[in-house]
Amino acid sequence: MDEGLIKIRHERSKKDFPFLRLDEDEYVEFAFTRAKICLAMIFGGVAAGLIFVLLAFLLVVLGQNVIDEMGRNFMYILLVTLLAVAISVGLVALMVYRGNRLFITNKHAIQMVMKSPFATSINLIDLSSIEDASFSQNGILQKIFNFGTFRLSTVGDETTYTFEYSDIKPHELKEVSDLITEAKKRALRKKTQE
Repeated sequence: MDEGLIKIRHERSKKDFPFLRLDEDEYVEFAFTRAKICLAMIFGGVAAGLIFVLLAFLLVVLGQNVIDEMGRNFMYILLVTLLAVAISVGLVALMVYRGNRLFITNKHAIQMVMKSPFATSINLIDLSSIEDASFSQNGILQKIFNFGTFRLSTVGDETTYTFEYSDIKPHELKEVSDLITEAKKRALRKKTQE
């Protein structure tokens, strides 16, 4: 690839992803996030929680003559607390959703995994050390909503890096495999020149 084009792509990648530490001639080829169905599940869960709280509030309002004032106040406090919990859980789930990303550059795979706001990890994998890239779908929901697990297996210690709930397309998987092959060729050329 032309040096000028590499420099332009590198600068664009630095601008689009300022939190990534890219080498001088490195640029982002793919930026994967979790499948959009995960986002729909988060909003669906929060909506179900809000509907539950609103129905409970409606029951308290309709049953005002049965409950004394102190009981009503307690129920209002409980419902406001449940409302706050539903919204907080939704915000944390959204933060975790956005914190899970996989970047494929022309040199590395950078996996950012967030299981909770307090449990995160970043894996940097050299493309030339990846032996296999695969995508699998298990179950009817994964087939219907077109998401699954993207795996990168490395040579040597045989570590497997998984990116679950990915909606990678077949042509993207092929392009990632091509990038891995090209990185291996570059590494072999570099080794033979030394």
